[in-house]
Amino acid sequence: MKVLFLTRKWPPAIGGMEGYSFELTRELERDVDLTIHALPGRPDGAAPRAVTILGFAIRTAWQIVWEPEHDVIHGADMAIWPLALLARLRSPRAEVVLSAHGSDVSFPDRPGIWPALYGSYMRFGARVLRRARVLANSRATAERVRALGFRSVALVPLGTRAFGPAAPPETPGSFILFAGRLIRQKGLAWFIAEVLPLLPQHITLLVAGTIWDEGERESLNSSRVTYVGALDQENLGTLMAEALCVVLPNIPAGVGYFEGFGLVAVEAATAGGVVVASRMDGFTDSVLDEVTGFLVEPMSPMDWVAKIIEVASWAPDVRRAFTAQASEKARAYFTWERVAQQTVDSYRAAGG
Repeated sequence: MKVLFLTRKWPPAIGGMEGYSFELTRELERDVDLTIHALPGRPDGAAPRAVTILGFAIRTAWQIVWEPEHDVIHGADMAIWPLALLARLRSPRAEVVLSAHGSDVSFPDRPGIWPALYGSYMRFGARVLRRARVLANSRATAERVRALGFRSVALVPLGTRAFGPAAPPETPGSFILFAGRLIRQKGLAWFIAEVLPLLPQHITLLVAGTIWDEGERESLNSSRVTYVGALDQENLGTLMAEALCVVLPNIPAGVGYFEGFGLVAVEAATAGGVVVASRMDGFTDSVLDEVTGFLVEPMSPMDWVAKIIEVASWAPDVRRAFTAQASEKARAYFTWERVAQQTVDSYRAAGG
């Protein structure tokens, strides 16, 4: 099977769509004849500039015209559909597959002219690529993909590479860990204001991630909060295992903002951490409730306090049994090998 893989985001940054494209293609190369056209992402993970995307599109379009035909054309995000359409014209018998991420399908719902134009652009893509099959990373993402007009949607949850200490410590630290981008929808400021004051005074909060929102930055001024910035995977995995729990307190942040999958929940479980996440959006797929972590009602302070105190009260053998189970289940299911196999299965299903 000859597959053309198109992506606007590629390392140097690892994570998000860059990580998806890199990890998936590493696995796909074992099963298919793969050709990759990729635009390198930016080190900070920000979207490529418009002029850079335009240059990539022109260069890739020229290359596609002169390439041999392919059996499958896979766009690693939905915004790249025009290049997938061009490749489809070059390979009329090829099947088109697109991957959907949270930002792909949430942006059109935001207020303003640019989101409205982007939504029209995506809906037009759904019309001209009526037979395209879309791979959604969660049920929440799949729902929004269908709202844009795409009819054929398959659920393919993401994977991760196992990392973290060989064995979690017998006794956790007295700190809670928040890991992720500091933006409103992640709920950090809400957690610091509404939950942290209700917890025993000896429990503190460690925050790891990059600051994208000034309102979230201000919340770090609490005396019970320590900000450590962005960490490499090894150090982050160690903290995930050592923390009392890893909190992902996402909150509703208005139309057009949602968590497409929530990969950090999988990473924390794999590393031997105890995950406590909001029962919303993609977390309902990235957290297997009471197996790889716990889901708590969003914006319900007492529910969050009760679950954290429950975890803090575990005896060492109870904690050890839970983290071992969570890590084993996460490492067994949330793998890139499984993602690649489901993707190849979707290639074949698209042709059927």
